[in-house]
Amino acid sequence: MAYASKRGRRPAEYASRSAHSQVINDPSVQDFLKKCSLPKRAEEVSLSGHAKLPFEPVADNPIRHVIAIDGGYDEVVVRSEFPSSTMCFFQFGALIFSVEDLENLEEQPFIDPDDMSKLKRIQRLKLALPVRNITFQGESTLTYSVRRAVYEFFRQKVDDERLIDTLSWFVFQEYGPKVSAWTLASCPVCGAPNVRLCRSGMTSDSTFSCGDCGGEIYLTDVFRLHETVDDELGAGGILGYVTTTIEQIILVHLIRLILKTKPALLGQILFIKDGPLAFFGQTANMHRPMRELVKHLLDRHDLYLAGLEKSGPFVDHADEIADKLDPGTVLILDNDYIYRYILPGKADPANPYGSTTYYSSKLIFKTRGGQVYVVSVPTREILAHPTEADLENLPEILTNIEKLRCDMYDNALVPVALANKLVSLANHPSSRILQKFATGAIRGS
Repeated sequence: MAYASKRGRRPAEYASRSAHSQVINDPSVQDFLKKCSLPKRAEEVSLSGHAKLPFEPVADNPIRHVIAIDGGYDEVVVRSEFPSSTMCFFQFGALIFSVEDLENLEEQPFIDPDDMSKLKRIQRLKLALPVRNITFQGESTLTYSVRRAVYEFFRQKVDDERLIDTLSWFVFQEYGPKVSAWTLASCPVCGAPNVRLCRSGMTSDSTFSCGDCGGEIYLTDVFRLHETVDDELGAGGILGYVTTTIEQIILVHLIRLILKTKPALLGQILFIKDGPLAFFGQTANMHRPMRELVKHLLDRHDLYLAGLEKSGPFVDHADEIADKLDPGTVLILDNDYIYRYILPGKADPANPYGSTTYYSSKLIFKTRGGQVYVVSVPTREILAHPTEADLENLPEILTNIEKLRCDMYDNALVPVALANKLVSLANHPSSRILQKFATGAIRGS
């Protein structure tokens, strides 16, 4: 890394313009590049031998309501001079509307604003998270501040029920045969490995005591975010994990509320999550209790759930091969296909794609109208070669995905597009406004 000019009295150091020759002429680099390979082009992809299903919409659509869950965040600089400080503001939302309202809009020559408002019934949740050189009152480090911020967020009520109570219901599987304990990889206070969090030892504030140091452990520490936060470099590495994790806990929260009030309603709702049905990074261990919940719901209730991807290698691949798929076709992506055409690597039957992160299987769906979607559908088990029978309620899910098409953007869905509009934070002017808000609030405290 070159030297920078701090005071303008001496020039900045610039990179060498000839050092690349040392890299190009190095035999080890040349040998390494010869052993690398690139993803297949569209013309090299063969769909023969892979599971392609014809799609026909169901005649009797059980879905009466759609709930779309999305989240967005914006990282802002609170202080630019040394030592620079940054905060991150998150906003999450669960949008709900009836399929009947959407169908009525399609039949009207003009859309009345009052009718459109029926598609925007949303509840927003906000989270402010310190990212760099900011500590929460009473906390000694950035790591502790991040833990506290996440914990306090989960203590808030959504529809008269606390999110942290839902997290307990989820982790300890209180909906069925209960799990008595959860093993935490490391104590966030002393670092002791394999800390056992017993449900019976949890306080009314959803905290535990470490058996080694006696330090306070929050239930939200099961996300293991503290393992990725660096007090010096910051918490920038967890922002994406926080977003997708909270989105899915909101999903679990809504399912819990429905089961508590009117379980039969679950069979009339399609849940749509923006992004794949998976947990990533330090939060990946959450895919196990999520799969157990999926099994429970499929066994005793109806579950209509889909993850819709808008970007990434799977979406790029789907766009590349769209012309190879006939309208009204479902292409189920198995282990062999994924590693042959989409991701680098070699398929391993003993280690299916997403075995440590996903609680779902992926497919590419080309509707009868020509729209192409990458969809993930929950499965009971980790599968290297999923079949149509493994993707339960698939016809009903795809019937409604086709029905929810949105012509505003390429291959978009109405609920996902609306949810994103209502919770996303734009770089301009949102970022600038949030920066001024955070700077003034912190300095004034």
